[in-house]
Amino acid sequence: MGVAVGDVNNDGWPDVLVTEYRAVRLFVNGGNGSFRELPASSSGVENPLWAISACFFDYDRDGWLDLVVANYVEYDPNRPCFDEAGQHDYCGPKTFPPGTVTKLYHNRGAQGAEVTFEDVTAASGLAALPGPGLGVICADFEGDGWPDIFVANDGEANRLWMNQRNGTFRDEAVPRGLAFNAMGQVAGNMGIGIADADGDGAFDLLVTHLIEEMHALWTQSPRGLFLDRAASTGIARPLWHGTGFGTALEDFDNDGAPDAAISNGAVRRNKLHKPDAATITALTAHWAPYAERNQLFANDGRGQFRDISAENAPFCGTARIARGLACGDLDGDGGVDLVVSNVADAARVYRNVVPQRGHWLSARAVDPALGGRDAYGVEITVRAGDRRWTRWCNPGSSYASSNDPRMHFGLGNAAHADSIEVRWPDGTLESFPGGDVDRLIVLQKGRGTPAKTP
Repeated sequence: MGVAVGDVNNDGWPDVLVTEYRAVRLFVNGGNGSFRELPASSSGVENPLWAISACFFDYDRDGWLDLVVANYVEYDPNRPCFDEAGQHDYCGPKTFPPGTVTKLYHNRGAQGAEVTFEDVTAASGLAALPGPGLGVICADFEGDGWPDIFVANDGEANRLWMNQRNGTFRDEAVPRGLAFNAMGQVAGNMGIGIADADGDGAFDLLVTHLIEEMHALWTQSPRGLFLDRAASTGIARPLWHGTGFGTALEDFDNDGAPDAAISNGAVRRNKLHKPDAATITALTAHWAPYAERNQLFANDGRGQFRDISAENAPFCGTARIARGLACGDLDGDGGVDLVVSNVADAARVYRNVVPQRGHWLSARAVDPALGGRDAYGVEITVRAGDRRWTRWCNPGSSYASSNDPRMHFGLGNAAHADSIEVRWPDGTLESFPGGDVDRLIVLQKGRGTPAKTP
């Protein structure tokens, strides 16, 4: 189903977790181009549910990456479903019993070459509210320096598990505005994109929905409170509608404002149009009715989005059944590229060829005390003149995907960075010098100048 990547034993090499129906599988990186699967019986990562998206994060700030897994419904293959014409079709979540729990595993640390996890789903409080989870992201939602968990539920209220700093979590999605859409309704919540869409310094969330629904764009203001502003920002005015799964908020043209990419693919036969001959040839007559085109939205720098899908034929012009969407600068040229997984078709790699891109900076934050691994949960702010850009590091966003852990900053016409401010996962604040842009920098914890809380 999906993948999560993180260095679980602090040896400096990223390990891989694969989510499956009725299982998750953890593969430890040998550091030599090979991986070794850890048996669930010894690693402690046992999940006999339908695992979709997963995310590594350090919820207790002990230096070891913990794991959260969003599980879907209790599927029963003996329950057939039909479309309006009486033909067999794929089932929606309401066909089955209520959703299953999101599982939380505490990393107990590596003992020699081995690493073990403890299932703390019940002890943490996450078992109290099951749901059909599809997307998950971990970030500090209230600014207290402790990572929280947001779970996108399919057809039910979302969950925002706020970290109580004692190993437990409390759902606050309703009071913080993230449980329902702008109409106060549940929706088919799937993929999650995270970035500062409107330039106010706080992260916002783009969550994809079904073809008959509007996607949600929850903007954050004040800190810790969210409002779905999809209608007023242009996200709700696409050139065409699709069933969105993977999504990313990334600055594709480096103008200083994150744009939006969405991978589309239906879950029920498309009732709006019939597939063309080329789609049927590519996907077969069975799969072609589920094919949809991807979408791309440009941000004007003030948080207003314009659908530019018609101008991007390679990414948006061919209908497929897209699911996962991962992003990262694959060729190191300063442009964020995309990788999309598809049902019944090969994965696709889309290289960023935007002409006349602006300046950029790519930042990797590592902690030498933790084996030099990527500092998941770090918050980085780049300053240039009177402008500032903030990014948050956790690759486990989108849908069933893992993104580049390096944080990408589009800087527009800023040819020099004045300073770089880092808030490390343990709450430590450091300042690093800026300097030339259009390059990758590596920020090491303890090598900057200690800074005070602003």
